[in-house]
Amino acid sequence: MNDENNITENFGTLYHPKSALVFYETKGENSDVYVEHFDMDKNGNPINAHPLTVKEAKVLAKSLQTDEEKNQAFLKPKGILPTNILHINPNAEKGTVLWYTKTQQRQMYFVDSLNIPSGKAQVPPMLWYANKNSLAVFALTTDRRPTEKTPLHYAPFFNIYEDGKVCMGTVSIDIKNSASVEEFIQAWESYFFNSYFSHLLGRHSPIKGNCVTVWKDLIGTDKPFPKEVLKKNNRTLKNLL
Repeated sequence: MNDENNITENFGTLYHPKSALVFYETKGENSDVYVEHFDMDKNGNPINAHPLTVKEAKVLAKSLQTDEEKNQAFLKPKGILPTNILHINPNAEKGTVLWYTKTQQRQMYFVDSLNIPSGKAQVPPMLWYANKNSLAVFALTTDRRPTEKTPLHYAPFFNIYEDGKVCMGTVSIDIKNSASVEEFIQAWESYFFNSYFSHLLGRHSPIKGNCVTVWKDLIGTDKPFPKEVLKKNNRTLKNLL
């Protein structure tokens, strides 16, 4: 499996220091500015100091423009909007996405104390609601595209609060400002299913019956998730918008 501390490798790019700029300014009423350009050696130390050239200034301007374009690209689709997306708020700071997934088989991981073997199992249709820093999940009873009136059920997993918010434990969340909506939802689904399920939160039981018993019976099989154990939480999709 992907380790909790390295699953973000798929969602970002590693940058290395290449150059540095130092701005000098004279004192007085008619101050003047001089910019010096440094290259970086393999250890990240500044070398080869020289005045900033026109060519280097153009490269810098292009880089700044690219960064601005990346920030504006947050939560924009790469092509046609995926059909499982229900709502998008593309705000760079408070952006959110609401999407759903149909019945599917997923690899799941459990801590040893639960005595549930890690493995693949069928999970029910799910509703996902996330921003850059947090995730909430709910269960659905059918694979049909949900509407504002669709009743929500508690997600039948461990590590989830009664309001649907997911406790990600030690997983480091790193959603880029340049993430497309496809990258955003892929990242959150990977964070959720690649982290270890460990315990129920508070006195809340997300299903009718024993959660441990249900997953023990499903892991390593093709059995459909028993939707009759899902519990309504008296909310609809509209309550999330």
